[in-house]
Amino acid sequence: MNKTVIKTNYETRVSHTYAIPRTAVGYGRAIPIEPKNVREQLRRQSLKSHFSFYYGEYITGILFISALLLYTLLTPIKASSPIKYVMAMFDKGLKKMLDIGGAALGLLLALPIFIIIPILIKLTSRGPVFYTQERIGINRRRRIRRIYKTDINGESRIRERRRIDNYGRPFKVIKFRTMMQDAEKKSGAVWATQNDPRVTTLGRFLRKTRIDEIPQLINVIKGDMSMVGPRPERPIFVRDLKDRVPNYEVRLRVKPGITGLAQVSQGYDSSIESVADKVSHDVKYIRSWSIFTDLKILARTVVVVLTGRGAC
Repeated sequence: MNKTVIKTNYETRVSHTYAIPRTAVGYGRAIPIEPKNVREQLRRQSLKSHFSFYYGEYITGILFISALLLYTLLTPIKASSPIKYVMAMFDKGLKKMLDIGGAALGLLLALPIFIIIPILIKLTSRGPVFYTQERIGINRRRRIRRIYKTDINGESRIRERRRIDNYGRPFKVIKFRTMMQDAEKKSGAVWATQNDPRVTTLGRFLRKTRIDEIPQLINVIKGDMSMVGPRPERPIFVRDLKDRVPNYEVRLRVKPGITGLAQVSQGYDSSIESVADKVSHDVKYIRSWSIFTDLKILARTVVVVLTGRGAC
């Protein structure tokens, strides 16, 4: 710093000059903030420099804290290994891709069927083209998910809050109608049987070829079902079978599917014994699941459709 003294007739004035380096002033350097020209240098810094500062000081910190909070809240307490948790999330993503991609491709290939079958149904029987029925899906409340237990008015929030426990999430399954209109008006809810008299002539063909199941691809797109998984059952049967068939509720731990290991191994449910056999297949599928298992079941489904095995 140079100091120059200027004398005049009236006063003595001292002028200060400061040496500023040619390199741009950057964050992280110790610089005086008092001189006006230094503050001006800071104001003139580029937008990129400001972004780098705020990104390093604020944005990355906020993102890290948010990610840590989400991981703490969403990770199950029983997750003993982070690697297993990451692999499970990866497998879940693969299954979701298979569901959405398979359902979209299936609907695209099935466009001619959605034109021809409705016309045939209308020409051969009275009633709607599509048949919707309430089924039970995945049970997302099968275990306590809250890490912190909070009491409100003396009652624990972790207590089950459903008014009616359906043991899973109800949804409307969509199928091509294969039975006569109001087929269960007199008989009530009963299982389909071999040579069921309620099934129409066209309906027998649709069931044998599994064409009646194709509209369920819409349920897959909606997220109610998966391409592969245990078949969804009606609420009245779920409430009855959960007490009569061992491990029945295990099959509600995953999304129901259009096809599954039980479906390619056996036909339609017709008795408690057949349900118990199917449940054993479903439990085996759930405990040994992999994306390759789904691909093998889909391949076996093609064979079942072509041969008509297990239809009624």
